[in-house]
Amino acid sequence: MTQPPCSPYPSGATGPRTIEDRWEQFYRYGPYAVLTLTTLVGAVAADLIMTRTEMYAAGVLVAVAYGLQVWWGRTRPRTVPGAPAGAAYYTARTVLAFTLSWLNPFFAIYAALGYFDVEPLLPKRFVRAGLLATALTLAGSQSGGLPPATLMNWVALGALYLVNSALALFFWHVGMREEEKARIQVATIAELERTNLRLEQAMAENAALHAQLLVQAREAGVDDERRRLAAEIHDTLAQGLTGIIAQLQVVASLTDRDPETARLHLDRAAALARRSLGEARRSVHNLAPAALEHDELPGALEKTVAAWAEQHRVRADFTITGTVEPVHDEIAATLLRIAGEALANAARHAGASRVGVTLSFMDDELTLDVRDDGRGFDPAAAAPASRTGGFGLGGMRARAERIAGAVEVEAEPGGGTAVSARVPLVRHP
Repeated sequence: MTQPPCSPYPSGATGPRTIEDRWEQFYRYGPYAVLTLTTLVGAVAADLIMTRTEMYAAGVLVAVAYGLQVWWGRTRPRTVPGAPAGAAYYTARTVLAFTLSWLNPFFAIYAALGYFDVEPLLPKRFVRAGLLATALTLAGSQSGGLPPATLMNWVALGALYLVNSALALFFWHVGMREEEKARIQVATIAELERTNLRLEQAMAENAALHAQLLVQAREAGVDDERRRLAAEIHDTLAQGLTGIIAQLQVVASLTDRDPETARLHLDRAAALARRSLGEARRSVHNLAPAALEHDELPGALEKTVAAWAEQHRVRADFTITGTVEPVHDEIAATLLRIAGEALANAARHAGASRVGVTLSFMDDELTLDVRDDGRGFDPAAAAPASRTGGFGLGGMRARAERIAGAVEVEAEPGGGTAVSARVPLVRHP
């Protein structure tokens, strides 16, 4: 039979007993107590229902029953439920109980043990037969003893056997259902424990992943800030210094011949230097371009285009289409920087005689187009950003992508260049 779990208390200690502990005590000592009680009750009534020969036979069978119980007490700890030794013990005890009940009906009390341990002792396919055999012994005792003496005793035996069998099988089925429920409950609890363990492992993995993502986000933020500063420096200091160099070169060539013009170019160089310094400070503090301090995007773009045209002596037209709306500072700053870079590229590389800048307000999109009639280039062969080559097209694309926009370039050698920046129209709060 299935062994109950070992008691957590040491030998001699006291503590609460579980149901398994109580059943263990019953399986170990119960048969001795029941057999002793049955023997005492049967001995009291022996003179009334037994002959002397039956008394001697019953005494021998009781001794055999005690011996069987002693053997089983030593064998049981080494067996498993449904083992042959358990089946042999149950069968021998059932036969002894039936024979003793034949001699003395009071021994049916001993036979009732067959109801309690039939399942752990017999294989499952023989459990029903064991219950029916025990029910027959009890029915015979309840009907007046075996064999039935009269027809009425036979009728009573049949009726009582049906009642005992039905009750035994009913409670057996109930017990099986409860056992199945308990087994399902144990399996469910085990599965829940495994699920909880997996959840704990997943939470630990998520915590580690979260920490890793935080590190990556921090590194990405640092890289993004580096790129932003690099682009800002390129769009402010580099362009300003380029303009200053150009003005100083003109001054160097006109100092002796035209002092007035040279003085004008020196003033322009100084203004460019001051503006570049201011833009550098704004870039470090991530502030909007100076042109947006007093004007909205259309006005700032118009002034930027006009200043570029005056500086480079190139015709530049600025056009606005659609209904003008206030634009978010980040959108405005991005488009203004892209326009400045596109104009700087046109001055530095295109050799254009005419430039057109168009700002288009649409339903949910803002478009900036910068076109020139210069020498153009092959976009596929454009050099990437480098230490000496600047950021150029890559910088413009990076700026637009940072606000969920895009920059497209159409150009061909000898056919001019068109830079188109499309960004979401995010209105000023």
